[in-house]
Amino acid sequence: MTDTQIFEPEGRAISFVDEGDGPVKLVLIQERDLAGDVLGVVAHYLAEEAGFHVLRIGHRAGGSEGVSLEELVEDAVAVIDHVGLQDTWIGGHGFGGTIARALAAAHADRANGLLLLGVEEADVAVAPAIPVLIIQGTDDVVTPPANGERLQATIPERASITSIAGDHLFPMTHPIETAVAIEEYLDWD
Repeated sequence: MTDTQIFEPEGRAISFVDEGDGPVKLVLIQERDLAGDVLGVVAHYLAEEAGFHVLRIGHRAGGSEGVSLEELVEDAVAVIDHVGLQDTWIGGHGFGGTIARALAAAHADRANGLLLLGVEEADVAVAPAIPVLIIQGTDDVVTPPANGERLQATIPERASITSIAGDHLFPMTHPIETAVAIEEYLDWD
């Protein structure tokens, strides 16, 4: 797998992993308070086997306590700009998905679509006119499947839900199944 790098815009140390160079671009923002490699196997599969360009973004060194959602969005945008991505799918796991939703809403011109792995119950708008793929763990108590179903009901014409057996860590415990669900959905883009 590709090594973790650190980008320090204005002294903020933000970890990221950039791998692959395919035509489908995907940004994945990790869940807070989890190891940075939770999405590692999913990202690596998508880069190596599916031929995607995957940028995996972590959080600020020292944590995100006291940092606003808007500031975390700007952290992600800074890393995306640093890597040089323009049009991309924006996604994330749990709280990372909440950041992805806010990023896509604030920068809709940069988002081809939204990928949410375990939807948090959050009052964050979904950018208009973009497709949304929701993947939920069937036994997830942190981000229960009902959260994804409620979000999908607000935009049924452009949101799809896929379920994967497992709890909140399904991207780590079922990485290939998760990656294949993403590949099959995004491959048409």
